[in-house]
Amino acid sequence: MSMKGKTLVISGATRGIGKAILYRFAQEGVNVAFTYNKNEEEAQKIQQDVEQQYNIKARFYPLNVLEPEQYKDLFVEIDKDFEQVNFFISNAIIYGKSVVGGFAPFMRLKPKGLNNIYTATVLCFVVGAQKAAKRMKEVGGGSIISLSSTGNLVYMRNYAGHGNSKNAVETMVKYAAAELGEWKIRVNAVSGGPIDTDALKAFPDYAEIKAKVEEKSPLNRMGYPNDIAGACYFLCNETESAWLTGQTIVIDGGTTFQ
Repeated sequence: MSMKGKTLVISGATRGIGKAILYRFAQEGVNVAFTYNKNEEEAQKIQQDVEQQYNIKARFYPLNVLEPEQYKDLFVEIDKDFEQVNFFISNAIIYGKSVVGGFAPFMRLKPKGLNNIYTATVLCFVVGAQKAAKRMKEVGGGSIISLSSTGNLVYMRNYAGHGNSKNAVETMVKYAAAELGEWKIRVNAVSGGPIDTDALKAFPDYAEIKAKVEEKSPLNRMGYPNDIAGACYFLCNETESAWLTGQTIVIDGGTTFQ
């Protein structure tokens, strides 16, 4: 079954994992509606690039993941630009000042930082998936994915706030899958081990994390954004994953089974 002409909605796609996913789908002829936070110039460059390279339709929209209700107006705009929504990937994350009190040792965790991480990870997935699912129902089904991380499986220093929220979103994925299956909508999560992105490089202990991952992985390397993009494409390809729902696919280079 060809993916050409279908439409992906993805949050946070101007760099890193989100950008890799966007390009993976675009090269298969999938139209893309993607969000950005601050870098509108980069979003415009990506739109022009994928439209010229792959002859698809791309549009970008602002989204603040700390305000999940923005998805309501966002999807209204998407309806104006695209005839259908077939895939939704909740990818956008927060870091920096927004996670102060959330990215910290246990004894320094604060409600505001923890709440911000939960909002961006879980509540944004819920609201975005709800809006997308209503549109997928109209076209006979689709695929919804939340990005997760193995920080809920293994200990990572200062990662309690993120790890806890990733655990929560994976549980939410299972509930969504159970209830949306009657609409022929599959819901899954893709959980990445440490992926070499700008977001990870913002961590103060990036160099230490990178060295440990390279040492622990049987493949002796960090993960790359394209590793995650491939898994997302597989989960949206009806030919390849038609009976796969409610699952978390772990892409970690073998770092969590040792």
